[in-house]
Amino acid sequence: MLLLGLDLGTSSIKISVIEAASQKIIVSAQYPETETPIISHQKGWAEQSPNNWWNDVQMAIKKVNATGKYNPKDISAIGIAYQMHGLVLINKQGEVLRDSIIWCDSRAVPYGDAAYAKIGKEKCLTHLLNSPGNFTAAKLAWVKEQEPKVYEQIYKILLPGDFISYKLTGEITTSASSLSEGIFWDFKTNTLSKDVLDYFEFSTSIFPTIQDVFSEHGFVTEQIANELGLKQGIPVSYKAGDQPNNALSLNVLNNGEFAATAGTSGVIYGVSDKLVYDNQTRINTFAHVNHTNTNTRTGVLLCINGTGILNRYVKERMGAGLNYDQINEEASKVPIGSEGLHIMPFGNGAERIFNNKIVGAHFENIDLNKHKAAHYFRAAQEGIAFAFKYGFDIMQSNGMNPTSIRAGKANMFLSSIFSEAFVNTMGVPVELYDADGSVGAAKGAGIGSKAYANAEEACSVQKTIGLIEPTNTKTYLHLYEQWKASLNKHIA
Repeated sequence: MLLLGLDLGTSSIKISVIEAASQKIIVSAQYPETETPIISHQKGWAEQSPNNWWNDVQMAIKKVNATGKYNPKDISAIGIAYQMHGLVLINKQGEVLRDSIIWCDSRAVPYGDAAYAKIGKEKCLTHLLNSPGNFTAAKLAWVKEQEPKVYEQIYKILLPGDFISYKLTGEITTSASSLSEGIFWDFKTNTLSKDVLDYFEFSTSIFPTIQDVFSEHGFVTEQIANELGLKQGIPVSYKAGDQPNNALSLNVLNNGEFAATAGTSGVIYGVSDKLVYDNQTRINTFAHVNHTNTNTRTGVLLCINGTGILNRYVKERMGAGLNYDQINEEASKVPIGSEGLHIMPFGNGAERIFNNKIVGAHFENIDLNKHKAAHYFRAAQEGIAFAFKYGFDIMQSNGMNPTSIRAGKANMFLSSIFSEAFVNTMGVPVELYDADGSVGAAKGAGIGSKAYANAEEACSVQKTIGLIEPTNTKTYLHLYEQWKASLNKHIA
């Protein structure tokens, strides 16, 4: 029995096929090879085409099928992970009405802030666990006011993973976990939030059918099966946002367990058995993949929008054709602290840790006679680690205190420069695993299709492949305080 996992990222589609019993990865790939661009019509805006996502998903499936390493007809279930908080709008014919307003878009902040003020801080925090902020509900409110002709045509609103599932199956579903990330979910009533819907005057009719994360969200249609070489009728049996899914892939399921990722954005995600919220909404809480009405499992999420995107920025502009391994090698020749060069990585939209302000990326203390490209490579990675520490302090002030953090050995955790700065600044060991989002989605498909009895069984063969422990915290914390002093000039 084979399981197929799709991970709809900002940069590309990642895909894996695994053998259910052994959990062996048969093949993994991504499509396209180059990073998918973000459309930005105005400063602070960020959009992508859902139809392009669907095209890339089809190409990715065809790509792994073409390897000849398995029989596509042996795939028995599909799982989908996806970039969180995006807004997809379709009409009754299933046509996309506009490009998706994605996670790092900042235009809806005033709409969320107005809702927070009107509904009330206490009600929002105790029921929604968040401010409506800059999430999907606020983005829909922006469309309602700014693009009324588009809004009038809406049949259903979807999260990105809901859309890909719909294209595969023709069925339109979502989950409490997905709705919670859009700030549509009331954790006290375990229903769509009446307060949010009433304030924005959204009709319940535009929301998909709500199902469990691990359930049959539809079955691959005959047409799609023929086009993609799959077996007709196999289920999409799992859908989750990329960060809850990343936690699943790392066996982070229970109270006190933590996961981290550092891709385009950076996240620390901790699981709690309580309805946790931050009084300033600088971190956010959503329903984890295993959250139910009777078994509270919330995911408390720290997000730094400007993470890998900054690393890519300095590579492309100062790397002169170098790859990531080569810029890491160059960075290793520079002393810890980058000889005073500070970089603030906040150039990818409004940052929640600053109450949804657009702080911007900043390069500070540049010495034109001293600082070479290698200094920028190192300072970027140190600045990202320091940004994590700034947010991590907020998590700890809300009672989230891990003894270790799990991460996939991927993206920025492939860099010893970043990993060393991250671990020593945080003061917490990091356990590394051979895991990624598409593998997590495949395991989720197995849980939803009953190939596994539960999530614990799905993660039973996972083993650590490395452990990074703090060895130089004093030096890094001193450098962090200097970096924070530079940051404070921009957030005061």
